[in-house]
Amino acid sequence: MSTHDHPTDGAATLRALQPQHRDLRRAIPDVYAGFGALSSAAFADGALDRKTKELIAFAIGVVEGCDGCIASHGQAAARAGAAEQEAAEAIGVTFLMHGGPATIHGARAFETFRGFVAGANA
Repeated sequence: MSTHDHPTDGAATLRALQPQHRDLRRAIPDVYAGFGALSSAAFADGALDRKTKELIAFAIGVVEGCDGCIASHGQAAARAGAAEQEAAEAIGVTFLMHGGPATIHGARAFETFRGFVAGANA
């Protein structure tokens, strides 16, 4: 498969999803508002900081093979100050928990994350 089939440009993935989310948000605004409230509560600093929580969500995106989740939470983790090694180690846990498929999605996710880190440092 090519990277076109599984994008590693996280910013492009997020841009491609925007019109789809906008259309669905218009159709079910209350559901999106509820999801937004849940997201805000889940990612609020507590015993775990936002960076750690975003790395957890990023790893779940790898396990689920969800390019949008990888892009969204990879970007958020990078913005929260996660380092490449932290992302790599979070991906490493997915290998244990999800096996071979995580090695494929994980490699793509690491490239996506590195793109966000490089963009932040550019």
